[in-house]
Formats: sequence, structure tokens, C-alpha cells
Amino acid sequence: MFKHSKVLQYPAKPERPDPLFAKKMQEILGGQYGEISVAVQYLFQGWNTRGNETYKDLLMDTAAEEIGHVEMIATMIARLLEDAPVYEQEKAAEDPVIGSIMGGMNPHHAIVSGLGAMPENSTGVPWNAGYIAASGNLLADMRANVNAESQGRLQVARLYEMTDDKGVKDMLGFLLARDTMHQNQWIAAIKDLEEKEGVIVPSTVPKEYEKEEFSHTLYNFSEGEESARLDWLKEVAPDGAAFNYENGPVAYGEKPVLKPAPKQSHNTLPDVQRT
Repeated sequence: MFKHSKVLQYPAKPERPDPLFAKKMQEILGGQYGEISVAVQYLFQGWNTRGNETYKDLLMDTAAEEIGHVEMIATMIARLLEDAPVYEQEKAAEDPVIGSIMGGMNPHHAIVSGLGAMPENSTGVPWNAGYIAASGNLLADMRANVNAESQGRLQVARLYEMTDDKGVKDMLGFLLARDTMHQNQWIAAIKDLEEKEGVIVPSTVPKEYEKEEFSHTLYNFSEGEESARLDWLKEVAPDGAAFNYENGPVAYGEKPVLKPAPKQSHNTLPDVQRT
């Protein structure tokens, strides 16, 4: 059950309108690593968690927080669009500054949403549920969460560098801090789960399933042997086995030969049938 509280988790007040920056901020709202993605990802991971109420609560706590971040960013985008010269076409023609701002803004903000945020990225691509990972395996999901928070924090940091608006920077600074916490909590959860389950996901695969002679060899498929210089190759792998290195072309299979397709498929005839 969710309940809406009519206050923002953190202030979202820009100093002035900026429709071009509103377009940029769409990325951290509806992009692949935006707040919509992490909110939905953590919700489904939490809903799908079986038999671990502690991590279920952690996921649901964070998901609820991320919904608040969605609201903050959507509010900031709407405020960046307030009083923007969207409909002043004649003035835009006269003023190159206004014209350049209008030329760079997201037309969806004027045409579709009525100067509001959209569930899409900075280039207008709609948000996609395929962005999320919710596998039912907590260790696999926590690793996906670290990636999502890392990419999201990177994008927020880049946006921070693109504006001098103190109000926008203030909110982005809060998001940077929360992304730091979320990376830390997922990394800590990963270490906890690895101690209990091992580092390889899934840990429940029977040994006889795996061709273990291929499990710890780095194959060099590049010119040169620069990858052989990696220090960690000389160490024990995270799962406790020794790494190996193999140079040169690696091929354990045979040349693939496919049977001719049935005539009903109207494929190109094999060479033997044309001669």
C-alpha cells in the first residue's frame, strides 16, 4: 500500500525558467538509468523476493524513496518550463537567445504535456520496462542495482556540470548524495550475500552441469598480449580457483554446416543443387 504525502522529499525550485535544461533533465527521469527505472526495478525486486523479509524491506524502502525522486525531478522539469517563451514565436524570431532556447527544447513539453514532465529520456524516447532487472535472485539483482545507481549518479554529476542554476544544483546535490548511499547499501548487501552464497550467480548450479575446464581461462582474442599484463590474473579468482591465460585463436568446435532448407522456405539453393 502506498500513500501520497503532499510535500516533496527535497526542494525542487530552480532560480529561473530553462526549457533547454528541462529537456536534459528528462534523462535522469525517463532514461534507461533514470529514477523511473530504479523505482520500478526495486519495486519488482521487492515484490518478487521470497523468504527474505530483511532484504524485501530494504528494496521496498528504497523503491518508495525513488518514487519521491521521480516526483522531485518531474516537479523541477515543470518549473523549468514555467514562463518559458514557448508560444512567443514573433519574439523568438527577433531575439536569437530566445530562438536558440526554443530550438533546443523538447517539443513534447509544448505539444504533448502542456509544459510538464514526460516519461521519456532527453531525446524523446519513451521509458521502457525492458530497462529493469528483477530476476528473483537477490545477488544478481543487487549487482544490477549497483550498475543502475552508478550510471544514474554519473548522469546526475554530468548534469550538475551543465548548469549554474543554484536551485537545480541544490536538488542535484541531494540526488548525488542519495545515489552514494544506494551504491554503498547495494555493495554491502552484495558482500553479505556473497559470504552466504558464494560469488558466482547462481550458486545452486550442480557441478556436473558445468564444463569446469573452461571456467577460469581468459582467452586472448586481440592482437598483442596486453591483457596478459592484468595483475589480477596472477591472483586467485574471487571464487577461489586459479586463473589461466591462453593466447592465440581458440576453437573447440567444427566448421558449421547446415542442412538445406525445405523448398517451401524459398531460400537460396545450395551450390550442389545449382550445378
